[in-house]
Amino acid sequence: MTEEVRRWLKENALPLRGLHAEASDRGHGDLEPLRKVLRDVRVLGMGEATHGTAEFFRLKHRLLRFLVEEMGYTALAMEASASAAQAVDDYVLHRTGDAAEALAGLGFWTWRTREMLDVVEWMRAHNRTVPQERAVRFVGIDPQRCGPSLGELAAVLRTPAPERADITDGLLGTLAEARTGSLVTQRTQLLAEARDLERFLQHERPRLAAHLGDAVVDRALGHARLVVAAADVASRPLRGEGEEMGALAARDRHMAQAVISLEEGTVGKVAVWAHNGHVCTDRYARDIPAMGRHLRDHYGERYYALGLLFGEGAFRARPGNSATRPPRKHTISAAGPRSVEAQLGSATPDDHLIDLRAGRTEPAVAQWLENPQFMRSFGAGVPRVTYRFSMTSTVLMREYDGLAYVARSTPSALLS
Repeated sequence: MTEEVRRWLKENALPLRGLHAEASDRGHGDLEPLRKVLRDVRVLGMGEATHGTAEFFRLKHRLLRFLVEEMGYTALAMEASASAAQAVDDYVLHRTGDAAEALAGLGFWTWRTREMLDVVEWMRAHNRTVPQERAVRFVGIDPQRCGPSLGELAAVLRTPAPERADITDGLLGTLAEARTGSLVTQRTQLLAEARDLERFLQHERPRLAAHLGDAVVDRALGHARLVVAAADVASRPLRGEGEEMGALAARDRHMAQAVISLEEGTVGKVAVWAHNGHVCTDRYARDIPAMGRHLRDHYGERYYALGLLFGEGAFRARPGNSATRPPRKHTISAAGPRSVEAQLGSATPDDHLIDLRAGRTEPAVAQWLENPQFMRSFGAGVPRVTYRFSMTSTVLMREYDGLAYVARSTPSALLS
């Protein structure tokens, strides 16, 4: 990094007054410059370098408050089960159910945290103060783990179409806990059954609506479409061959389409909460077109990808690739001096945001943005020892519109 780039990063850093949401109780003054940056944006992707950093949750909570209260955002789209997230949406909109139970129902430990509970409780409190059309929704966009959809479809069909109601114990029932790419050998039959169920609901809609009402049937059709998407993702090999799309790429495509459908159907704008790898506007894991790439193709500059990075500290993750081991604390020191994190930290050591779009017209900064670099990226699980040395390549110009830097990471707090 040249001295010119360092100076630009320092001069254009947006210092953060605090990360806790309570900082916004005193106003959004430190976030006000974002009003101009995000003026024409319809969808903001809020990433994270780990799923288990408390400070990322808190910063995104602060950002969400600003976006909702000042920028006209009315939906939070989560990298969480689209099926199970409806229970959280019911809680924040209608105050039904229990928040902690609804978060546990999402099926991923990453969202079963005190920090996420604080977000959900704020959404519920906010919605009590605004007209219904300005209420902020909690919407899942991940087609995985569609058990709640299967259960609701079975309940809906039990009386008007009992011959169709037994879907939770058959092949479709395996989708309830299926992981991406885990049902490859059953793809043909699985997709056939899922699509047949959707066609049945569409064909029988007038008769079913006469028994159940239009709203119930519309919701059931939505659940059926989620089951089709879940079947598609679960039954593909992780990586495709030739022109055949793999499960990982299909998942990001489905998530992007869910965001687009949500944005088109809501009165306001949409904030997306997901990993950096999903919100970025190029590829992740070397060859997987990210959700953000599809969103950039659809929205152009009206999609803004904000990556979240940290300097040092600790975060929570499962050890190894196990899906059953409990997540635990992982400590890590500062990244090497040539990493993106170290460069941001050397220019401005404290927590801050930086709008990378503003640097495109500065020749030295544009060259820095176009150079291949390295940054940290951890998923829900990390290798036991080698995670400390793990880095992923990036070309900032191609992948991010802005970055947030958190100097110190601490582990998210799991709910009991």
